[in-house]
Amino acid sequence: MKIDRLMAILTILLRQEKITAPELADRLEVSRRTISRDLDVLCQAGIPVVTEQGYGGGISLSPGFKIDASLLTEKERDALITGIRGLDSVMTAPLAEGLREKLRMLPGKDTQAQETVNIDLASYYKNSLTVKLDLLKAAIREHRLVSFTYYYRKGEGRRLAEPYRIVFQWSSWYLLAYCREREDFRLFKLNRLWEAECLEETFSPRTVPEEKLDAFRHFTDEIRLRARFSERVKLRLIEEYGPSSFTRLEDGTLLVEDLGFTNYPVLLEWALSFGSNIEVLEPEQLRQDIRKEASRILDRYDNPGETPDGNE
Repeated sequence: MKIDRLMAILTILLRQEKITAPELADRLEVSRRTISRDLDVLCQAGIPVVTEQGYGGGISLSPGFKIDASLLTEKERDALITGIRGLDSVMTAPLAEGLREKLRMLPGKDTQAQETVNIDLASYYKNSLTVKLDLLKAAIREHRLVSFTYYYRKGEGRRLAEPYRIVFQWSSWYLLAYCREREDFRLFKLNRLWEAECLEETFSPRTVPEEKLDAFRHFTDEIRLRARFSERVKLRLIEEYGPSSFTRLEDGTLLVEDLGFTNYPVLLEWALSFGSNIEVLEPEQLRQDIRKEASRILDRYDNPGETPDGNE
């Protein structure tokens, strides 16, 4: 978009004293004629762009120029720094302090003001997560294939994929990539993605269908749960789904009427994690599977020493 390019040119000119038109055109991947038109637009907007011809010449901003404070409001600056700090929590090269220095060019506000929000996007696997993110970002920029071991419910295996986007959603990191084995776009959870390699082989980028960019499209919540919970787990229900997710009954139990799940195995594991603090009412299949699992658990403690798969 033109406005994005104009902002990019202005940012470049603020960072360095001088740059040539061919260098600008190359960095922004446009023609020199387009750069010339953009510079005219900046001049018409009151930005003092200076052009020097000949040896040692180039494009620069008038000495002492500062961006008008109206470019960013105080709230916008705070939000910008907060967001960058969140990214810094999983990056090897922090950006927030450098951004603060650049924002000092904007008059009128203190960029050292106390922050009201702190975002930490890291997980328990922070060190390995940072390495994965760096590798995947480089692969996306350079259009290089990635290979990795992926763990899923039915096993594990090596995957070869074309990486397109890194997604943070539902408190987890994902890679949106075109899987060469499945011949389709897939979301790969980074905590299940290990031994990643950025290969020398490159690929021609595909057009990512709009519906693939909508992460919520993959989760339809078609499985509905109806269950009663013990008062002892009220806090967990509130943390995960909010106080409106249940109704307190006369006997003190908490009734959940219509809680949606996308994946049945996930629902089964979630229900089992409540132990005796849940009574599933619907679906009936879930009731039966919990009975079977409870029987296996009882058998495990009645017959200690057996391995989990039933072998001695």
